[in-house]
Amino acid sequence: MSNLEKDPREQSCGAQPAAETVTELLEPRKVWLGKTTQVRRLLPHKERRMVGAWCFVDHYGPDDVRELPGQHRGMWVPPHPHTSLQTVSWLFDGEVLHRDSVGSEALVRPGELNIMTAGPGIAHSEESPGVRAPMLHGAQLWVALPDGALDTVEPSFDQYADLPRLDLDGVRGTVMLGEVAGVVSPATTYTPLVGADLSIDPAGMVPLTTAFEYAVLVVDGPVRVEQQSADRGEMVYLGQGRESFGLSGPGRVLLLGGEPFAEEIVMWWNFIGRSHDEIVAARNEWMAGLSGGSTDRFGVVRGFDGDPLPAPEMPHTQLKPRGRTR
Repeated sequence: MSNLEKDPREQSCGAQPAAETVTELLEPRKVWLGKTTQVRRLLPHKERRMVGAWCFVDHYGPDDVRELPGQHRGMWVPPHPHTSLQTVSWLFDGEVLHRDSVGSEALVRPGELNIMTAGPGIAHSEESPGVRAPMLHGAQLWVALPDGALDTVEPSFDQYADLPRLDLDGVRGTVMLGEVAGVVSPATTYTPLVGADLSIDPAGMVPLTTAFEYAVLVVDGPVRVEQQSADRGEMVYLGQGRESFGLSGPGRVLLLGGEPFAEEIVMWWNFIGRSHDEIVAARNEWMAGLSGGSTDRFGVVRGFDGDPLPAPEMPHTQLKPRGRTR
């Protein structure tokens, strides 16, 4: 998924997680994704910019995406680039058609994990298919790649239709990435990471790894996460050091966590880099491809009915480093 803001801010994210248990409510910022879809952006947040290697979290829907006379509804995101990250697509309802510049074309469905690894550069598009379910509800997330993977990981797309199920007393769900209570996802990650779609009863407790930092995105709400009230589309940051967490009432959440990311990264538009100059270089290469120049770095997305997205203008100021927290 793209960051379609016309004036995106540069963000530098360092490694200063809460080293103790906390319950911080992260309220979303509403952002339009093109003309058809409004998302709730949880990360980067003004108070908390990363959770482990998770550096970008959008939650959208449930939205009615039935196409009505004279109206186009649903997701429609033209080809756009990414660098130095993995996109993680997860749906609760509906379908999204993914195309990318390594030749992948895949229908993203509920309960199936779809990971696109950018490596040095990739481009993709996302749209609601012509024949589709009436509702669309999902999350789009980015995972920052560590420095050691930047020169060795090739652009790729992987789809996992059969993920392991977690079934504990009062806790049921799917392990998307990493491991929860001994249940391990087959998906490839490049830092210690976890992601799980969980339905939790009041008596259920989810075991955690104390060395990880965690956040909980509320899918269906309102709920209380460790006594912190949170509505649908809000996130509760839990810090490090917890052995478990629970809800005071039944609810469905996305559990996101990981070992605190030790590197500082720069995020701007759809690019991740290590410096302002890296971002400028990626933007210039993308724009050169749109003008008929070399497309070796990002490739071409074929089959999408529309033009690629041009990158916004870079700001005229150099990046000023900031930490992971405000």
